[in-house]
Amino acid sequence: MKKIVFICMMSAVLFACKSASSTTASTEATQLSTKLDRPTQVALKGNWVLTNVSYPGSDYIKVTSFDLADSKCFIGSTWNFISNNNKGSMTLNASSCTAFTSPIVWSINDQGLFVLKIVDPGTKSKNVKSGYLLKVAGITDNSFQLIDNINVGGQTKDVTYQFQRAN
Repeated sequence: MKKIVFICMMSAVLFACKSASSTTASTEATQLSTKLDRPTQVALKGNWVLTNVSYPGSDYIKVTSFDLADSKCFIGSTWNFISNNNKGSMTLNASSCTAFTSPIVWSINDQGLFVLKIVDPGTKSKNVKSGYLLKVAGITDNSFQLIDNINVGGQTKDVTYQFQRAN
């Protein structure tokens, strides 16, 4: 009986884990500063590989990142950031996951928030009304982190996406 209760509780937690940033990005965007952090954006210019995704309870909890795929499918994904027009692309290419490529629009505001819009091919970015807000951290010449928030059992937990500059 204890096993059944445990399994039910874990199932509820698994299905409750959705990025809070996707639902709040559009409403918070109107309250965010529109000033951009150009030096930080220039520092991220180029090609990057997402090398790790970490969060508390990752052995037990499945997180769907950016409403696209399991967070582990993002490991090995390639990202391109163009700083002069705030565009780029992302490609998921993990062998155990569905391949996915999409243009993106991104920026970093002066509050240190990474604003990300995933644009469906053939859609103009100005017509995309929702996106994601992530914190930017640990920026060096060859690495940086994006930190998202998820709700797990009523508590906010961080999901950290670790990026390394591609060769």
